[in-house]
Amino acid sequence: MNAKPLNKQSLGPCAILGASGHGKVIAEMAELNGYPDIHFYDDRWPELKQVEHWPVLGNSNALINHVANYSNVVVAIGHNATRLEKYHQLFVQGAHCLPLIHPSAIISRYAHLECGTVVMAGAVINPFSCIGKACIINTAATVDHDCVIADGVHISPGAHLAGGVSVGEASWLGIGVNIKQLINIGSNAVVGAGATVINNVLDNQTVAGVPAKPICRKE
Repeated sequence: MNAKPLNKQSLGPCAILGASGHGKVIAEMAELNGYPDIHFYDDRWPELKQVEHWPVLGNSNALINHVANYSNVVVAIGHNATRLEKYHQLFVQGAHCLPLIHPSAIISRYAHLECGTVVMAGAVINPFSCIGKACIINTAATVDHDCVIADGVHISPGAHLAGGVSVGEASWLGIGVNIKQLINIGSNAVVGAGATVINNVLDNQTVAGVPAKPICRKE
């Protein structure tokens, strides 16, 4: 894995944009990685000032103005296109958007993770797979060898990708999905929960079922 090991002695606070359930999972991951303080930012502020025991300090514009104060900035927004947009906004302002990995995840030293990606508990990423920017590899998902996952993809809990699968930008693979080896899934595609994909999926296409079949396509 190409991400540099964290020097926990030098870690400052971690900022999380998006005080949702997904954000709470990321907050615990940050604590497990040794970040001493967790600060949330959310556009529902000032109505929302706290999520569980963590403070919400401002909206997304406030975070842009304070990115230099944080050792890591994580965008915890489920909507893929929005998450990717917010990641780019923060990155160009100098935010440190490091990968955040749950200690129980298994990531090959030969896998590559880009900035802003989160890898949740029990996930597996096998050798020579490449994970793009601002991706979510969710709980117990598996990405086998030689997969290529583009920026902004969400691989939901319990989804399984066989070897050599490629997934285009901002696509969403639903919970419990199974993807056959060497399948190509286009950009902005959606694979419905529990689907088994044995044929390629086009850009902007939604598929579902066993085996997965197209149900709609966005123009």
